[in-house]
Amino acid sequence: MGTALFYHLTRRPLEVTLPSLLEKALAKGWRVAIRGTDPRKLDWLDEKLWMGEGFLPHGRVGGTFDADQPVLLTTERAAPNGAACLMAVDGAPVTPDEAGAMQRVCILFDGNDPAALDTAREQWRQLTAAGIAAQYWSENSGRWEMKRQTGD
Repeated sequence: MGTALFYHLTRRPLEVTLPSLLEKALAKGWRVAIRGTDPRKLDWLDEKLWMGEGFLPHGRVGGTFDADQPVLLTTERAAPNGAACLMAVDGAPVTPDEAGAMQRVCILFDGNDPAALDTAREQWRQLTAAGIAAQYWSENSGRWEMKRQTGD
């Protein structure tokens, strides 16, 4: 059973935080699905990942080589790349069944957006009520610190 990690973004934006999490997941040998809710935002994120400092091999769902992509950006529930790690952004839904089947689920949310906070809180309640181990990480102090943990 996987673990859900909640990342409360208050100091660094998504386009800065996400690449470091992706590098860690890829170093573990995991394929990753990045699930968003808005195709235009995923287009923007796709561009940011290509233009970053390091090379993060990735693609958008719907291409010829989806199954070969180490990182696949999608709005869909299915992950044709066989992802072991799901990174949900912009309030993208994550079910307890999905979280239990993944090695890791990362939920990244904008801590300056009240609606994003409410969505993340509801996701925490749903996943932990289903028995998914969860960790809440905050960067309020200037570095990432785990503030809460449930389950194993």
